Amino acid sequence: MNKQQKLWLQISVAALMVGALAFFGWQKYNSDTLGAGIVSGNGRIEGVEIDIAARTAGRLKELVVGEGDFVTAGQVVAQMDIQSLEAQKQQAEAQLRQAQDAVTTARSQLLQRESEKAAAMAMVAQRQAEIDIVSKRAARIMELASKGVATEQSADDARASVSSATAALRAARAQVAAMDAAITTARSQINGALSAVAAARASVARIQTDIDDSTLKAPRDGRVQYLVAHPGEIIGGGGRVLNLVDLSDVFMTFFLPTAAAGRVAIGSEVHIVLDAAPQYVIPAQVSFVADVAQFTPKTVETASEREKLMFRVRAKIPPELLKKHILQVKTGLPGVAYIRQDANAGWPDRLKVNLPQ
Repeated sequence: MNKQQKLWLQISVAALMVGALAFFGWQKYNSDTLGAGIVSGNGRIEGVEIDIAARTAGRLKELVVGEGDFVTAGQVVAQMDIQSLEAQKQQAEAQLRQAQDAVTTARSQLLQRESEKAAAMAMVAQRQAEIDIVSKRAARIMELASKGVATEQSADDARASVSSATAALRAARAQVAAMDAAITTARSQINGALSAVAAARASVARIQTDIDDSTLKAPRDGRVQYLVAHPGEIIGGGGRVLNLVDLSDVFMTFFLPTAAAGRVAIGSEVHIVLDAAPQYVIPAQVSFVADVAQFTPKTVETASEREKLMFRVRAKIPPELLKKHILQVKTGLPGVAYIRQDANAGWPDRLKVNLPQ
């Protein structure tokens, strides 16, 4: 090894030693300045991610936002091609009109059958009146024939008239029964036509819903993280178009060892300091503590092994604070979360809440 190599080796060793001393010094300083009742953990800002997808299969016609754009709830972010749906809707509307015409026709037929029944019932009344007259006349003729005043032929003719009138009455009543059956059929046709109208109307409404859903809108305020599809691509039902991060539901996820995590309660006060903006201190609250360790050794029989267990903790930033600074909110930023385990413990001056104006 020549002199130059020895020199570089010595410089490297010295640099490592300085770095190690600085790190341990910072750790000691940090632990000393935090005070009792406050622990810390490294983490990263995260937000609830939402996939905006097409409900039905189709071709992506247009994207109206780009990566990084801020969008508000209800804002249109993409449009699917709806030519096929429009054609289906026109067909369904034509079927609806046909079904409505069928209802009108069936109701007209019902009115006609009811009129025919009324005429048949009038005919029954007429036949009933005729048979009454013929029966009385026949009774008189047969009485005269029994006394020899009228001929036997006259009596036979009278009886034949009664039989004919009776047959005509039966025919009229049969016509009424036939009209009743025709009316029942007409009413069934109306019900069937009304069902067809309801089915056609539901089909139109379903297709209209598909058309409405083809205009993709942001469900919440947020920022577009990345685009999954591009105009012209065919997307399957449920296929993702873009990914959105909800900036009203932002939190930091970090890890704490067993001893610290066991003393953290839901709602505990948290102050967050981001690496990108160390001059600010952001308030938050513990919203989640995992009940299962994330890093588990093979054995946890000894106290030293149990100390290696790390539990995931989540601190949520207040929504009203996020809303106030919505345009400055960014996810993915690393930082440190400081948790106050003791409600009576005071915050060091450097960790007191300090927000941008």
